[in-house]
Amino acid sequence: MLKGHQSWIFERRPVIKATATVVGPFEGQGPLAEDFSIIHGDLSLGEDSWEKAEKKLFEEAAKLAIENAGLTQEQVQFYIGGDLMNQIISSSFAARTLTIPYLGIFGACSTSMEGLALAAFIVNGGGAKFALAGTCSHNASVEKQFRYPTEYGSQKPPTAQFTVTGAGAAVVAAHGSGPVVASATIGRVVDMGITDPFNMGAAMAPAAVDTIEAHFRDLQIGPEHYDLIVTGDLSKVGYAIANDLFVKHGIPMDKTQYADCGMMIYDYGKQKVQAGASGCGCSAVVTYGHLLNRMRRGELKRMLVVATGALLSPLSFQQGESIPCIAHAVAIESAEAASQ
Repeated sequence: MLKGHQSWIFERRPVIKATATVVGPFEGQGPLAEDFSIIHGDLSLGEDSWEKAEKKLFEEAAKLAIENAGLTQEQVQFYIGGDLMNQIISSSFAARTLTIPYLGIFGACSTSMEGLALAAFIVNGGGAKFALAGTCSHNASVEKQFRYPTEYGSQKPPTAQFTVTGAGAAVVAAHGSGPVVASATIGRVVDMGITDPFNMGAAMAPAAVDTIEAHFRDLQIGPEHYDLIVTGDLSKVGYAIANDLFVKHGIPMDKTQYADCGMMIYDYGKQKVQAGASGCGCSAVVTYGHLLNRMRRGELKRMLVVATGALLSPLSFQQGESIPCIAHAVAIESAEAASQ
C-alpha cells in the first residue's frame, strides 16, 4: 500500500459513493452555482452566530451526502473532518449532532483532501465499510478569527483572499459505483518564511509544488497521467508562483491541464474577491461538486486534487511566527479508468 516515501496506493479502490455541497449566497452567484447541492440565501442560515451557521453548513452537507449514498447515519462507521475554527469546533459540534464515531483533524485549507485520504485509507484497509469525510468554512467566522471582523470594513491588499462559505462531504465505501480514490500523497510542512496573513497564496505555493513533485516521484508517473491537476486555493498570486516553481523544478505541467479551485468558484469580473478564494470549504465544494460532476459526465477520467493549507493561528501570528504550510494530494479516477 505504501509507495515510495509518502504515498499510498489504494489497491481495493475505495469508491466515492456520494457527495454533497452546501454554500452561502455569494458562492451561489459564482460560475459553479449549478454544481452545488444547496445554496443558502442568508449568510447566517437563521442562526444567531457565524460559528453556529458554519456548523449548520456541515451538518446539512453530511446528512445530504449520507442520504445520497442511500445510507443512514448509523451505517457510517467513521466521520473524519476538521475546519479552521479554534479547536475545530464546527466539525466537533457537528459530530455531536451526527453521533458518528469521529476523528477530528486539522490541516487548515488542506483538510478536505487530508480527510478524503484518511477515509480511503481506513476503508481500503478493511477498517470500515463506509466513512464520511468533510470540512467547512464560513467567511464571517474565519475573517473574525484570523483577520478583522467584516463589520470593521478594513482595507485588504490585492494579495488577500476571500474565504468561501461552504461545506463539502463525501461518503467513501468499500464497494459500489462511482469515482474511485486511487492514491494519495501526504505532504510535508514547508515554511518559506512568509509572515503576511494577507498573502496565503505565496505562502502555500511551495508546499503544493513539493507534494506534487513527491507524488510523481513516488508513483513514477508524470503530469500527463492526469486529465486535470488542481490545487486547493492558491488563487492568482499562488497559482503564478506555483507555475514558476514547476518550471524551476523541471516539472512539465504543460502536459496536462493545471487549475486552482480558488480561481474557479468566483467570477473575478463581477465579484470582488481580491486574489481569489480560500478556506476549508473552497477545495471541498469545488471538488465534491463541480469536479466530480465533470467526472460523472465523462469529461475527466483521472484528476489529482492537491488541497493546500496554511497552518498558522492568531497566536502564532501575534508572536511574529512565519507561516508553515502543507498540501495533501488525492488521485481520483472514474469507474471506467479504474477498471482499465
